Formats: sequence, C-alpha cells, structure tokens
Amino acid sequence: MWSGRSSFTSLVVGVFVVYVVHTCWVMYGIVYTRPCSGDSNCIQPYLARRPKLQLSVYTTTRSSLGAENNVDLVLNVEDFDVESKFERIVNVSVPKKTRNNGTLYAYIFLHHAGILPWHDGKQVHLISPLTTYMIPKPEEINLLTGESTTQQQIEAEKKPSNALDEPVSHWRPRLTLNVMVDDFVFDGSSLPADVHRYMKMIQLGKTVHYLHILFIDQLSNRVKDLMVINRSTTELPLTVSYDKISLGRLRFWIHMQDAVYSLQQFGFSEKDADEVKGIFVDTNLYLLALTFFVAAFHLLFDFLAFKNDISFWKKKKSMIGMSTKAVLWRCFSTVVIFLFLLDEQTSLLVLIPAGIGAAIELWKVMKALKMTVAWRGLRPVFQAMKSLSYLLYPLCVGGAAYSLLNIKYKSWYSWLINSFVNGKSMCLLLGDGVCIFVNYKMKSVAHLPWKAFTYKAFNTFIDDVFAFIITMPTSHRLACFRDDVVFLVYLYQRWLYPVDKSRVNEFGESYEEQPKRKPHPD
Repeated sequence: MWSGRSSFTSLVVGVFVVYVVHTCWVMYGIVYTRPCSGDSNCIQPYLARRPKLQLSVYTTTRSSLGAENNVDLVLNVEDFDVESKFERIVNVSVPKKTRNNGTLYAYIFLHHAGILPWHDGKQVHLISPLTTYMIPKPEEINLLTGESTTQQQIEAEKKPSNALDEPVSHWRPRLTLNVMVDDFVFDGSSLPADVHRYMKMIQLGKTVHYLHILFIDQLSNRVKDLMVINRSTTELPLTVSYDKISLGRLRFWIHMQDAVYSLQQFGFSEKDADEVKGIFVDTNLYLLALTFFVAAFHLLFDFLAFKNDISFWKKKKSMIGMSTKAVLWRCFSTVVIFLFLLDEQTSLLVLIPAGIGAAIELWKVMKALKMTVAWRGLRPVFQAMKSLSYLLYPLCVGGAAYSLLNIKYKSWYSWLINSFVNGKSMCLLLGDGVCIFVNYKMKSVAHLPWKAFTYKAFNTFIDDVFAFIITMPTSHRLACFRDDVVFLVYLYQRWLYPVDKSRVNEFGESYEEQPKRKPHPD
C-alpha cells in the first residue's frame, strides 16, 4: 500500500498531467476551426470578391467619433493590398489636451478605395488609444555627485515632489495592424465567440457575407518603448506596421490579449503584464509552445522541491552532516535576492517563487538554531573557510565602493541591495564550498535532501531557458548557470560516495537488516 506522502505526490503529478492534457486540447480547439460543411447557414468571406480597399488612420482626442470633424489624417494607403506587408513611420501632432496629461486615440478604417469612410456602408474600423498612463520610472543618478542630465530629470525637478508618484500620459510609438486573409467559410450556427466580436455581417442577395476582419495587435506595445509626453512636445513619431494573419493565429492572439487584460483586472501592473506580453511577442509559436511546457514543469518542480525540502527539515533532529554557516549564508543570500528582485520590479513569475523560497530559508534557519551541533572533527574545515572569508570580504567591499563611484542608482537602498547581491554571489560559493568540503571529509552525501536537490536541479536547468525569455537582472541570469555547476559537483560526489547501506543510522537501523516477519498461519 502506498504511503500517504507518496499518494499525495502521485495525486499532484496526476493533476498536473490532466492540466497539461486539458490545456493542449483547449489550444487545439483555438487553433482549429471547423468550416461550414453544407450550403445553408454558411457565412462567406467578402474578401473573396477581391474588392479595392483603402486604409486610413485618423487621430482625435475623442473616444467616440460621430463625424469627420476634429480629426487629423496621419496615414492614407490607397490601393491597399491585404497580402503585402509594410511598415511606415509618420509624425503625429500632439494636441494641447494630450500634452496636459490627456489621451489621444487612433481610428483605423478599412474601406473601399475612393470613398470616405463615413460614406462607405461596407467599411470596418477599430479604435486604439495611442497613450497610456504610468508612473514615470525613477531616474538613476550618481549618489555622490547627484549628476543626471536627462530631459526626464529636468522635467521632474520642475514638478512638486508629490506629483512624481502620479501616473502621467505616455506615448505608444507603435501601431500594429492585421487583416485575416483566409477565405474561410464560417458555420453560422457555431461561430467562434472570440472572432465573432470582430465580424461585421452584410447581406448580398441570398448569401450572408462577413466583411474584412481588422485586428489591432496590442501585445506589440511594450513598456520599454513608451515615451513620456512633456508639455513642450508638439510632434511624436508613430510606426504603423501591417501584416496579414491566418485565422488560427488570429484566434490565438485574441485569447492572449484577453488573458493579459484579465491579469490587469486582477491587479497586475502594466509592467507585470508587459512581461507576459514579451513571452508572446518576442518568440515564435514553436518556442512559445516550448515555453508553456517549460513553465508548467517549472511550477511542478517548484512545488515538489518546496514540499520535499520542508519534509526533510521537519524530520531532521540534528545538524550532523550539515553546516549551520551554510544554512545561514543561503538564507541571507536568498532574502537579499528577493529584495533585489523586488527593487528591480522583476516579473512576478520570478518574484513569487523567490519570495516563497526566502520564507522557507528563514524557517530552516530557526529550525537549525534550535538543534545542537557537536562536531569537533570538522573544525579545521570551518577554520579554512574563515581564512577564505578574509579574501572574499574585501572583494565585496571593494566592489560596492567601485559601483558607488561609477554606476548610477535610483536610491541608496537600491545601491545597498545591489551591493549585497553582487557580494552574495561570492559568499554563496563560500557556503557551497563548506557543504562540498563536508561531503569530502565524511566521504558521504547521505545526509543531503536529495529529493529536494533533484527537483531544484531540474528547475535550475529550466531557469536556464527562462533566462533568455523572461526579463530579469543579469546577475540573476548568471546565478542560474552557477547553480548548474554546483549541482554537477554534488552529482559527482554522489557517484563518488555511494550510500553505505550497512551503516546504522541515528535510529539504530540498517538498510541491510531484513525486518522479521511473523509466521503466517496456515
């Protein structure tokens, strides 16, 4: 019979497998759309008639447009070809209302050539804001001299201190347009809800047609590209790009935009949602599918690693075979990394596991301090590590002083956290060196939590993939590759020092002893 712990782990893995299979089925349902099989109740594409189209882009400060008054034409593409990709940069006049922390909208019309969009009954149009509200990023300065010559710093000095934390209008310099070009015949009785809201139907004779499906790719608007709108700004550049899109990719993109919007409704900030956008925009669909599976397995291994680590330390009665200094250093470095990621406003995909790990390390320190360590045989080991620390500490202090003189930071707190993070990389090697040296002196690795180590190792290799996909500080990227090397050393020691099953543990038991069984009554 399975133990309760094994049953729980099997249940978690089973739920995970069901979740992955269900997600794959849902994704297949999004990408694949069943076409209309009969002649009745079918909706034909109007683009199959190959009409001559024109693309017009207007700007206005009004969110609703009733007539052609108070609009500015910024782009007009005659003889618009839905199959041809293009990108154009135009200068947009910024109205005074927008410069005073207002909003500017873009109206995109796709209509018949030679006819104004307001007079065309077969036109389609969409509205997209060209501005968004965000709190300006704090300017980085030299903490000793206070030097900063950017325009943002000059504007910030003119504003009162309480106004610096208020959201201001930012310019979105990119407008990405798509038209669905597949001559797909929809079944009117089972129209996909995601595409239906972008469709406009017309009756031509006895047949119902849907007009050209216009789509605005909002995922291409990244936080790193936003520009603060100053009161002196009269014109701003706008890059209008167009590309055709298939039905499957259109439906997938609609769902992704809805998912990002839902995250913002649940309280995610613009920057957190932007990290999710980066996963979709900066990678192709194949790498995106790989990212999904990698993220799913990362979540599973995170949970199993936390669970087994807690279980291992709950059962531990002494610190024999473990280094208290290593536990303290690991706790300190984990907390510092969490504070550093928090200060850098890193993605929640990285921040939340780091916070949980820091909480567990704090609990392990309290657990370790309650246990008595009586271990005289390894005093020379710790003496050697103490001597090594005399070399590491001056390097940490020297690196912090150099960064203070030559690198700009947002605040003294930011410099302090960055200095701790840079120093912890060297100090963490000290803690890992203690554990590796302890294993060498004992000629054993049986005292280590190998289940938790294994799950963390899988996550370390997965983090190597995420290091190139998710936005994170460079020092955190390097830490991922450092953990790979440390685990490979642990793995080599496990091969070098196999478990001695004849050794009696602290409970007086040996793995080679066969439990005595009661005679079975005949």
